[in-house]
Amino acid sequence: MDLFDSELRVIAAAEHLVRGLGTDENHTVAAAAMDTTEAIHTGVNVDHFTGGPCAELVVIGAAAAAKAGPLVTIAAVGDQNRGLLAPCGRCRQVILDLHPDVLVALPDDTTGERSIAPITELLPSSYRHPESAPTRLLRFHARYFDAVADGTKTLTVRWNESHRAGQTLAYFEDTEDGALPVEVTSVMVKRLDEVSPEDLELVRPGGLDRYIGNLRSRYPTMPADANVEIVRFRRTAADI
Repeated sequence: MDLFDSELRVIAAAEHLVRGLGTDENHTVAAAAMDTTEAIHTGVNVDHFTGGPCAELVVIGAAAAAKAGPLVTIAAVGDQNRGLLAPCGRCRQVILDLHPDVLVALPDDTTGERSIAPITELLPSSYRHPESAPTRLLRFHARYFDAVADGTKTLTVRWNESHRAGQTLAYFEDTEDGALPVEVTSVMVKRLDEVSPEDLELVRPGGLDRYIGNLRSRYPTMPADANVEIVRFRRTAADI
């Protein structure tokens, strides 16, 4: 998955911070995270013989202190030129519970190049904290801002995101357009190879094939028999 400029800025912020840590053995990893306003929050780990928080947890706390709301991208970088680091198991669980729609910057397992993945992909068949009630995000390409804002776009199809009815934020990737409050009114789960034009409210000939082709470009690893979510939503003016 190609990285947006905004995601590269998050990585660059973590890299800049880690370079200033020097040889301090108590602080060896820097993390950065971006919220829906494109503000970037940073933090470093705290290493101590009694235990200490990872940099990802520190930056989540820093963002919360700044009343940042949901995070959209997070990255951690190790000192001594270790580069991007994947989050540990504990961090993955915390991130999933508090920011379930965040994208995590990672080193590619094969090439070592920078890549990005949803936190849900890092914890398949995951446990969900029953008392966690994070603000959810519906991510959209920037080209859909006007259609969501004026209420003409009310349906989207998602894979491996686990949405549910209720208030959420429509977030537009790599754009200065702000997030918009929407309400998810229904979520229907259906096998991709069983989705019909009627399910997606398509009337033009060939519309289903084009829609699924676009969906595959968004989710290149999605199997043909994947269970997808047909998410219906409406634009609201409510604060969430």
